[in-house]
Amino acid sequence: MVNDISNQQFPLPEDVLKLKHAGDFSGALRKIAYLLERDRTPEPLRRRLELEQHVIEALCDDQYPYSIDEAQQIMKDGLADYREDELERYRECGAADWIFIDGHVRFNRRFFANLASTRPELETRLLVRTNVEESIRDKALRDEQVRLMALHGGRTARITVHLGLRVKKPFERPGVPVLVHLPLPRECRQISEIHILAHGPGEMTIAPADALQRTIAFSKNLQCEQEFWVEFSYVNHVDYLVLDPAVAAEAATCRPAEGAHSEYLVEQAPHIVFTPYLRALAAEIVGDETNPLVKARRIYDFITTNVMYSYVRRYDTIDDLSEYAAVNLKGDCGIQALLFITLCRICGIPARWQSGLYVTPEEIGCHDWAEFFIAPYGWLFCDCSFGGGAWRGGKTDRWNHYFGNLDVLRLPASGAIQTPFDPPKRHWRGDPIDNQRGEMEYEDAGLSHSQIDFLHRTISFEWMD
Repeated sequence: MVNDISNQQFPLPEDVLKLKHAGDFSGALRKIAYLLERDRTPEPLRRRLELEQHVIEALCDDQYPYSIDEAQQIMKDGLADYREDELERYRECGAADWIFIDGHVRFNRRFFANLASTRPELETRLLVRTNVEESIRDKALRDEQVRLMALHGGRTARITVHLGLRVKKPFERPGVPVLVHLPLPRECRQISEIHILAHGPGEMTIAPADALQRTIAFSKNLQCEQEFWVEFSYVNHVDYLVLDPAVAAEAATCRPAEGAHSEYLVEQAPHIVFTPYLRALAAEIVGDETNPLVKARRIYDFITTNVMYSYVRRYDTIDDLSEYAAVNLKGDCGIQALLFITLCRICGIPARWQSGLYVTPEEIGCHDWAEFFIAPYGWLFCDCSFGGGAWRGGKTDRWNHYFGNLDVLRLPASGAIQTPFDPPKRHWRGDPIDNQRGEMEYEDAGLSHSQIDFLHRTISFEWMD
């Protein structure tokens, strides 16, 4: 089945792994082709090999374009008083992402942006400071939201956005049918009054309002420089909660309803899996603690103080995102959210996914976070990546806020990972986890995100409190 990534938990043959890790991708693909041609290859291994073909093609999708010399030049052009040993130091500590390609070190296309945004010691040395200034304004906005949430007991906003995409010119095929999916806000506990105001062009399909992965889909023969787009408004309301471990402890002594939230306590391969390492890590984090709220807080504290925020390569090229974060102690918002969810479930705390877009009056960007269930409060929010940034910046109030509380600067479009679209895609998605920016495909081939321009903007942001 297309976009079924559950087989990614299965092991690969040693020879395939040796070729892949050496960066001999063509050799790895030849070995996979040989194994797929054998009649005696078991079906589970066959499915894993077919998936690995896609993974290797994704790794080849211009994710690691820079040689060591080219990466050194980028560092020199971006930093004052740069020393050549700094790049190797950041590579050794895992901050500058790299792989082998044909036996040579190649750096991720976003390695410098990652260093510039996550390494405080580089901030004053950046020769171009536009992103730094934007980050300062954004963090000030978050601090203000935390203050106002506590002051007023919550916040409400009516938000109107424009989401659009188009094929980049080199990949245009005018006259050929395309299928496009753009995210829509889904009805959930903080979202209401969703109104589609305008859209275009093509035959349209709108997924149900409560779909776990809500989209608006367009089918049409492509024209040159054609944008597929939708404009909509929605109301986002989030209450502010003050959490008391004593209240949670008392509620935990009551017998829960049989099977309550059981679907949020199980594994979901390949990224929510109770591996031996994650079980051992969960046991170390929570120790002998029995209070579910305290256990969840210990998990949050571990992730926010130990897992460094980091851009990563495409999710479909990582076999187990939760274990990746726990072993490498780095990851972006989605990877940190998945680690939180997995550790909570191991510890008997129901936890689930929520994601979409981070929306402010000035910007729109992809973002993921989590929810966890604690009686008697019900479902609570958790944003480990925002919390970790607050902790590293010494912002204790903001750090505490994102355990249990959220903000309204969001557009939730996904309520679960690995959920099919309506209508389904025929080819591999650019992101098999969820849909934050949009997806596009021809009848005979899918398009990766690197082949698409995304044209998202905030139209209006109205505070209603």
